[in-house]
Parts: sequence; C-alpha cells; structure tokens
Amino acid sequence: MKKILVLIGILFFASNALAVELTVDEVVSKANNRSYYQGKDSRAKANMVVTDSQGRTRQRQLTILKLNIQDGGDQKYFVYFHKPNDVKGMSYIVWKHVGKDDDRWLYLPAMDLVRRIAASDKRSSFAGTTFLYEDISGRSIDLDIHELDSSDPDFYVVKNTPKDVGAVEFSYYTVKIDKSNFVPMKAEYFDKSGKLYRTIEALEVKDIQGYPTVTKMKAADLNANSNTVTEFSEIKYDIGLKEDIFTERFLRNPPQQWLKE
Repeated sequence: MKKILVLIGILFFASNALAVELTVDEVVSKANNRSYYQGKDSRAKANMVVTDSQGRTRQRQLTILKLNIQDGGDQKYFVYFHKPNDVKGMSYIVWKHVGKDDDRWLYLPAMDLVRRIAASDKRSSFAGTTFLYEDISGRSIDLDIHELDSSDPDFYVVKNTPKDVGAVEFSYYTVKIDKSNFVPMKAEYFDKSGKLYRTIEALEVKDIQGYPTVTKMKAADLNANSNTVTEFSEIKYDIGLKEDIFTERFLRNPPQQWLKE
C-alpha cells in the first residue's frame, strides 16, 4: 500500500510538471521581455572592443538609453558615442515598432548630417562592430516561426526561421535560453547552406535592481574571424526618462544630463 501511495505521489507531481510546461511561443515571449523590456526605462554605459582577423583592436564607448512605450510592444532607444574621437558625438535613435519596420536615424557630426537608416540596412554593421543595427533594439519575434529544438533541466533551445527568407542573410538561428531566468545565453546563425557563420553569446549575467541582466556579451563573425565584446556598466533601471528626448532634434543636441561620463 505504501509503495502504491508513493507511486501515485510521483505521478501526481510529474503530471503537475507537465501541466506547467510552457509553449514555445511563451518561452520566446519571456526571453524577449527579459532581454529588452526590463524596467520602465534604463540607462547603461557600454564599452565595445572590436577585434579583427589579425588580432588588431578598436574601441567604442557609448551610452544607451531605453524607454518602453508599451510593455512588450513599442520602444525607443537613444545611443550616444563618447569615444574614440572619430565617432565622438555620433548619436543614433530607434523607434521600435511591433508589426511594422522600425524607424532608425543616425547623426554624423563630422558632416552635421542626420541620415535615416533604411529598413533594408538593419542587418548591416553597427558603427563598424560585429553587432548589427537590429541587435541593438532586438529583432521582432513576429518576424520568425519558432520551434522548440530541445529542452533539458537547464535550458530551452529554440529554432527561429524567418517568415520572409529573402529579407535576411540567414536561413535560421537558434537561441539557448536559461530556464531559471529566461535570459538568452547564446544565439547561433546559419547561412542559406546551413553553415554556422555568426554567434552572439552572454558571457556574464548579474542581478541589477532585481533584474537578471547581461553585463558582458560577445558577437562573432566566423567567416571574417572577427568579434566584438561589449561590457555594460553603470546600469540603472526606472530612472524617469521622458519620451521627448527620443526625437530628431536631440540627435544634434543630446540630453547631456543622461549622458555624463
């Protein structure tokens, strides 16, 4: 009788575990929210070290401001470059939209020129680094079909296939997601022939104001044998950013109170 009760107990807990198992779309939504929507807004300094195929390095130092317009929906980003001198004063704004192309503008101080970045350029290099424009604000989860590739006690691995295969250079990409906090730990991109050619990996995760936050990450171009490591510092959430600073006029006159080094 005791063995039967133990067996019933095991089956009960197992059935409960299955009952709370998430769908792949729920996993993707949670990971997306963890990556891009924590807090009402945020500010972070970023130091990017770009290493080319010959081992030569270049740096980029910048501040990233983010404001959530709608939880899980539209967002606005402001990126300002502090160093080195060839990019100092350059600024970049993104209006991220759900269901349509994002709006992006780049200010080039050397020419005093505001350039609108076409939607077709979102998969191009961000300021000469291995990261892409789309990496900064994130790829919309609605652009891909999501499948659960594998699941173990620690991680989900999700395969993401673009709905419009002609709009991107990859055939699909996989994302490894930590089950304990839904932080995406590694993304691997495969080209049209199925060859792995690009990775983005979280190298360090810390708790910031109760939010699990990636504080160090690496993007690698395997074909070019180059990579960019980004370290984030002075991260703060819920700082009270106003929407009016995410406008074109602030590209030329950045909101200095939020950008002080």
